[in-house]
Amino acid sequence: MRKRFVVHGRVQGVNFRATAADAARGLGLTGRVWNRDDGAVECVAEGEAAAVERMGEWLSHGPRWAEVEEVEATNIEGDPEYEDFRIRGVRWPF
Repeated sequence: MRKRFVVHGRVQGVNFRATAADAARGLGLTGRVWNRDDGAVECVAEGEAAAVERMGEWLSHGPRWAEVEEVEATNIEGDPEYEDFRIRGVRWPF
């Protein structure tokens, strides 16, 4: 399963990407997480369906310094794209 999550709220500058990457790796997921220009954090997570759903639950609260207001989740069709889970910057290629 692969899902794209867009996390809104106070989610930049609070160690969100690093802790999200740790959570994803702990769940055995592959994918990417990055800051968006609009202040949100975006995450693509791939792996077992239950693990991807647990990642969505984690993203709904994030690290203790975050204030998550909303999480948009969208299923993505197709084959997995990633071999690991990495943090990316706003404008970095995937």
